[in-house]
Amino acid sequence: MASIVLLTAKQTAQTRAKRCLGPRLKGLAGAGGPSGTFLPGKEWLSSGFSLRFMSHGASGRSAAGATSRGALAFSGAAAVTAAAAAVVGFLANSNHFQRAEMATKIPGHAKKNPEKEDEGSIAERCRGFMSVPVTDISVLERRKDEMSTRMEMLIMETQADFCKALEKVDGGTFKVDKWERKEGGGGISCVMQDGKVFEKAGVNVSVVSGYLTEEAAKQMRSRGKVLKGKDGKLPFCAMGVSSVIHPKNPHIPTVHFNYRYFEIEEEDGSKQWWFGGGTDLTPVYIDKEDAFHFHNTLKEACDKHHPKYYADFKKWCDRYFYVRHRGETRGIGGIFFDDLDAPDREEVFDFVKSCARTVVPCYLPIVKKHLNDSFTQEEKDWQQVRRGRYVEFNLVYDRGVKFGLATPGSRIESILMSLPLTARWEYMHEPAKGSREAEMLEALRNPKEWV
Repeated sequence: MASIVLLTAKQTAQTRAKRCLGPRLKGLAGAGGPSGTFLPGKEWLSSGFSLRFMSHGASGRSAAGATSRGALAFSGAAAVTAAAAAVVGFLANSNHFQRAEMATKIPGHAKKNPEKEDEGSIAERCRGFMSVPVTDISVLERRKDEMSTRMEMLIMETQADFCKALEKVDGGTFKVDKWERKEGGGGISCVMQDGKVFEKAGVNVSVVSGYLTEEAAKQMRSRGKVLKGKDGKLPFCAMGVSSVIHPKNPHIPTVHFNYRYFEIEEEDGSKQWWFGGGTDLTPVYIDKEDAFHFHNTLKEACDKHHPKYYADFKKWCDRYFYVRHRGETRGIGGIFFDDLDAPDREEVFDFVKSCARTVVPCYLPIVKKHLNDSFTQEEKDWQQVRRGRYVEFNLVYDRGVKFGLATPGSRIESILMSLPLTARWEYMHEPAKGSREAEMLEALRNPKEWV
């Protein structure tokens, strides 16, 4: 699900973090893959990802592989925004898989060499975004040292980098929809639909604020949180970037990512904060080189901050994106973490920044590799069946979707933005033994270590 989903916060109040000139991590793609000649990772060392790609034309599709609108058809508005989901998803979790104590510092762990976090003023950086930020630029300039400003700039940068990379490979253009939330804040939704490469691509930013409802606070307390508000109210701010990409070609995987920040102010003025996020891949067919590249790129980003992050967050991802009634994972995973509030806010923010800056180098080389792969109608049908599983997870298990659909006044288009334009359900479908489809299913039923 592309909506923002956060779990719980730490009980101890956190003071406002000092501004730190964090590292500007670049080129996380690293080497190609097991063969050494796999995906051209070196071309992703450009910080702006300003490379050009060939547009995907008809040569990449067989006549039999033409896309047909099927069982799940939504209008263009269905992928527009993450407004309501941005708020309700933050509050949706009721099952906390694990604490994030692995974030504790390791003695002797090397500190990163600090570099200038930004490249110019707030106003100068905003010129490269898909839209002006949700928060007024003058306010961001005045509060540039605050974590909320730094996180908003990061998610706007992530949205812009990913959208521009997708536009270059597709040849299409994102529709930019800026919206406001009357209770506070708003968002920017970027949607490209029926492109040459991508059937549906949504990259959304939301920055919302207001007060936690009594029900939301009760849910947090039921998970062990003691949150003391003033007159029953808990001021909060929440922000994040989220994306789901559904390609047309069944040999190009679906990708999802989400990175977010949540802050609550209690009665005594102290603040609780935490970060969450992750990136995961959902292929239709197993390609071991693709799987290695994707997971290795994430692992390199995690390893810069803690040697246990990748292994722990990979397991967390496999547990979260699990379709219990099917006995299989949604895809081949990636990383997923939440409730991350240690060792300190600066270090967690630097980690989230490293992860957010992998979204282009972990995915776009895979897209480019398969741009002109031909496919049969049978392969397209299998893609539609797998999309059905994707829909099942999002509608049955995803906490942000469930909470959002049950919340009065939610923006349904926002909540359902992660759904594909088309999907398929076949009665008692089971792939033939020994087939590539059966290989895919076996990997989903028994998650593997790809790195």
